[in-house]
Amino acid sequence: MAATVIDPLVAGVPAPSSDRQLLTDVFGAALADVGVAPRLGAQLALDRLRAAADGLRPAARIFPEAARLFATAELDGEDPEAYVDRVVRSSGLPARTVRLAVTDLVAEIEALDRTVAAELPPPLPSATHRVEWVPGGRVFAAVMAGNHPLPHVSWVHALLVGYSVLVRPGSRDPFTPRRLVAALLAAGLPPHKLAHLPCDHRAAAFLLDSADRGIVFGGDQAVASWRDARHVATRGPGRSRALLDTAPTPELLDHLATAVGYDGGTRCTNLSAVLTTAPVARVADELAARLARLPVLPATDPEATLLVVGRERAEAMRRHVATLADGLTDHSTPHYDGDFVVDLGDGSFLLRPLVLSADRADHPAVGTELGFPFVVVAPWSADRDAGALGPALVLNLLTDDDALVSRAVRDPRIRKVTVGTALPWDLVPGLPHDGSLTQFLLEPKGVVVPGAVVTGTDVPGADVPGADVPGADVPGADVPGADGR
Repeated sequence: MAATVIDPLVAGVPAPSSDRQLLTDVFGAALADVGVAPRLGAQLALDRLRAAADGLRPAARIFPEAARLFATAELDGEDPEAYVDRVVRSSGLPARTVRLAVTDLVAEIEALDRTVAAELPPPLPSATHRVEWVPGGRVFAAVMAGNHPLPHVSWVHALLVGYSVLVRPGSRDPFTPRRLVAALLAAGLPPHKLAHLPCDHRAAAFLLDSADRGIVFGGDQAVASWRDARHVATRGPGRSRALLDTAPTPELLDHLATAVGYDGGTRCTNLSAVLTTAPVARVADELAARLARLPVLPATDPEATLLVVGRERAEAMRRHVATLADGLTDHSTPHYDGDFVVDLGDGSFLLRPLVLSADRADHPAVGTELGFPFVVVAPWSADRDAGALGPALVLNLLTDDDALVSRAVRDPRIRKVTVGTALPWDLVPGLPHDGSLTQFLLEPKGVVVPGAVVTGTDVPGADVPGADVPGADVPGADVPGADGR
């Protein structure tokens, strides 16, 4: 396959850049010639979108049609199979993972209207007073990571509620947003609503800083400077984990192995830590044996399930794991003749699952996320280790302790709780993944129409100051804490 040319696209108009970047695939071959927008190009794109931004929601029919086109149509001379092949070669994701991601992305886009409705409060029961949820600005910037196609639903969500959107693709996968942009435009999205803008980190930071709302995906370093920015949603490492607080039955161990290894461990909801009251070595050995059965195959093989990377990234990962695993027990590499990195002989390298164990729940390695099936098993005690349950995007509780479940739900460091063998990525429209994206994008505005009450005469209790207000007859009565406690 010849290298494809990708240039910025602003409001439906190509904006070729003289700054070029060659994207190579996991085999070391040229895959794409990418035009990189300079800082001035990012400024011009932002200005162009902001000048035309209207805050209006596009026609609802556009989004399911765009989802259909994304999955089935030839767009910009690329058919669905060519798209899958490019993402496999650029990201190292197995072909079946990319196809599943397409299916999931289509389903989430088709459900966006229901998701938005489910994430907002029910309307006021009044004919004269209502709350309108409107965009909190006009321009949205999305800085993507490129490790998986599914997070691109986030900026489509922003489009649906009325924002004009600038998408900065991840360095390893400019193909998914490029194809999604083409599908949206072909489905009838007004071109002035959207820009696809490959750019460097400096220009990406400018976009986030200048947009009214934004979202950034990436590792700790990528999101750290935006964690306190109220207008930017950060999506960093998930550090999803499980608590196994019951007997480690084969069914539960199978569930945990699936939650670690599904999609090659590339989701932020894959487990990266298992805390347990059972014998740690036994749980770790059982997980390692199960994960070792995942096949060693090239990413293009229909049965492949594990991530493939280029030589440089493989060597960097090997060095990183060697440092990280110092002082931990390795339960996996005995299954692999001592090395979790496999040279596939075609220029690419496969990362086999790693299960390590620690001697304490607060070990620094607990919760480390590496982008392939990697999990640390550690002991847990309710008296000593309650704090080790977070931070976590998802906490999977395998326990009979209802009080523990209740405490986890109230823990602000835990974004989502699953109980039993529900998988960490299980979602329905309106169920928060990492808070409510809809309520981050929108803000409530009161609207009052003719016929509304304009005096206090019809307000219950208005004829007698304080009447019908609990405790109003005795100042401070029945008010919790009024006695000074």
